[in-house]
Amino acid sequence: RAIRGRRGFKVRRAIRAAAARCDEFSVLVMASAVETLTLTQRLAWMAEEHSGDANVRVVGIRCDAPMDVTDQRVWAAQITAMRAGLRCNGITSEVDAVFSGDGYVVELARWFGATAVLTERDGSSTAVRHDLAGHWGELAPATRAGLATRVVVLGAESTGTTTVAELLARHYRRRGGVWERTQCVPEYGREYTQLKCDAQPDRSIDELVWTADDFDMIGPEQTRRENEAARAGSPVLICDTDAFATAIWKRRYLADGSGGPWTAVPPRAVYLLTDHDGVPWHDDGMREGDLAIRAAMTGWFADALTAAGRAEADAAADTVREQVREIDDRLSGFVRGQASVCLALG
Repeated sequence: RAIRGRRGFKVRRAIRAAAARCDEFSVLVMASAVETLTLTQRLAWMAEEHSGDANVRVVGIRCDAPMDVTDQRVWAAQITAMRAGLRCNGITSEVDAVFSGDGYVVELARWFGATAVLTERDGSSTAVRHDLAGHWGELAPATRAGLATRVVVLGAESTGTTTVAELLARHYRRRGGVWERTQCVPEYGREYTQLKCDAQPDRSIDELVWTADDFDMIGPEQTRRENEAARAGSPVLICDTDAFATAIWKRRYLADGSGGPWTAVPPRAVYLLTDHDGVPWHDDGMREGDLAIRAAMTGWFADALTAAGRAEADAAADTVREQVREIDDRLSGFVRGQASVCLALG
């Protein structure tokens, strides 16, 4: 049994309602090369949303044929792609019913020799695309996590990263509405350091022994918490560091900047790099105070961002207001939110 959902968002309830009427239900996800959301993204979000639905199977195929329900040649090309998508994913049984909220379901079912089931329309995917923030709460958690504009603040010790991150989150929460859900993801490494201090009470913070295993714990956990916050938050997510930065801290303590697979972080809209220059060092009880290392790390962060292709532009943003303008520029087209810019904060 197969359903081909619209190339939109609000289909999960329709899928579950249709699946309840079937023994086996296949969701065929299709995407073309010119669309901003890739097939991989669509499949991942849909599969996560329906991972607990035992009789629902999510499969996908790329299809670059145009959309024109009045042209039989286009229909033939689309149906060929659909049949291939099913067969290539091991679905060889005949399609008994086709479910859709669009009127073309009758013609679609005819091509499959199946029964057409016109489902109730659950909103407008076009309206969602035109006002994503206004419909944010209607999206599935996995979709919100994938579409959130992620802003990461990183920098060396005592350069204001936490202050900047919290100010930005506060700014967006004050917008009200869905923006009140804006999350600020704290630095897990700080929490982990406290756990090490508690486990080694006879050592001062600068005498703690660090190993590669420590960073292999910190990096993945930082990303896990970030993704959880993105699922629950607003269209913008503020992060006080990330797993990419964790590799720089590994270099600081172990002279080894390799991080392994956990350095592959979700797409970012903006990286904000705080500068040590002109910023007094402040001891909050969890800092070591090596000012030479502090200065060196600013350069390490900048070099790593550039080498990773995450610094498309070098700019100075001296105030939170300037930072907000840069973030808002990214939000203006945040259906993807994946353009990358690096700002050095003085």
